[in-house]
Amino acid sequence: MNKWAELLLGLILVVGAIVIAFYSQAWQLGVSWNFLGPAWIFFKGGLFWFIVMIGILFIMLGISDLKD
Repeated sequence: MNKWAELLLGLILVVGAIVIAFYSQAWQLGVSWNFLGPAWIFFKGGLFWFIVMIGILFIMLGISDLKD
């Protein structure tokens, strides 16, 4: 992959994930025994960090290609 494309894709993934997480904050009121809700929240959190890490990986690959 092109070094500039890696940097651009990495920045888009990291910034996009942070913006989406910032604008999709939701607060749940009350406590219940609904386990599907917390599982869904856990999955969304894991997906967020997965996308951020992939973005950071692309940024690091782009930076290492710039040194060559």
